[in-house]
Amino acid sequence: MRIVGGLDVHRRPITFDYLDERTGQQRRGRIAPADRMLLRRWLQDTVVDSPAAFAVEACTGWRFVVEELQRAGIEAHLAEPADTAAARGPKRRAKTDRTDARHLRELLAGGRLPESWIPPEQVLEMRARLELFRDLREEHTAWVQRIHAILLHQGAPAIAGDLLGADNRRRLEAGEQLSPAGRQAVATALRILDALDAELGPLRKQIAAFARRQPGCKALQAQYGVGEITAAALWAELGDTRRFSSSRKAVRHTGQDITVYSSDGKRPPGKLSRQGSPLLRWALFEAAKCAARPGAPDHAYYRQVADRLGGNRAALSVARKIARRAHHTLRALGDEALAAV
Repeated sequence: MRIVGGLDVHRRPITFDYLDERTGQQRRGRIAPADRMLLRRWLQDTVVDSPAAFAVEACTGWRFVVEELQRAGIEAHLAEPADTAAARGPKRRAKTDRTDARHLRELLAGGRLPESWIPPEQVLEMRARLELFRDLREEHTAWVQRIHAILLHQGAPAIAGDLLGADNRRRLEAGEQLSPAGRQAVATALRILDALDAELGPLRKQIAAFARRQPGCKALQAQYGVGEITAAALWAELGDTRRFSSSRKAVRHTGQDITVYSSDGKRPPGKLSRQGSPLLRWALFEAAKCAARPGAPDHAYYRQVADRLGGNRAALSVARKIARRAHHTLRALGDEALAAV
């Protein structure tokens, strides 16, 4: 007999619902605010000399909850959000935090919880670094585009080549054909770009150094178009691919599979599911864009799809092929794929 419960995590409260199978006593309530130390004290007071298992959905905030459950010696289960919602069935009443926690507890107690993989700490840390890298890169790109927009808006000649190259930078700093406000905006953008580059440089080196040492990342770089950064992202987000029974399920995990709704012979065009990690989809798309090069192994396939549907659709098709190959590569390595470095 044990304690079985569910935890519904939000930014402010954690709603709990658990059943003590020894006494038949059921308790529910809230832990607020939702922070590590308060959860730790609650677990110490709740689980006393009794085996316990708790389920939590794999949504934002699950990491510290699972870490505290494991620290307390409690069996932690991570639930896949989409499958957990589907297991609820048709909605017959209002959805609340309490019903969500009870739903997790009932699925866990009945052995029907759709389990998600709990990554080791090394994978979680690399995911955090890669998300930071991607956020900085996107902000860097946004400020470069802002400079181009300022030049167009003020009628200044367009800049060809590297916007931040030495010659172009001198021209931007001079503010040729720009109003005083335009020169101020460009100067501000250049300073922000310099600050972003100062953060991106060391972070890129840190991730690349890890990718050169880690066996799974090294194996992934054998694929054309997969570099050190994208290899680290594929490795961190795909994780232990042995949990996928086929490469098709690995593609579904990436969120790049096509979902179709049909009824009575009527079927609108399919669309990407976009479930799962945006970081993983970004890495796959960046690697797949290299198929546009004439020397790429997938270039003929890329051109065939691009001529019919366009370059973006072609890159998505190649991205699925890369995801399948990455699945087989990491699966073949076994335990070595996640070896600590």
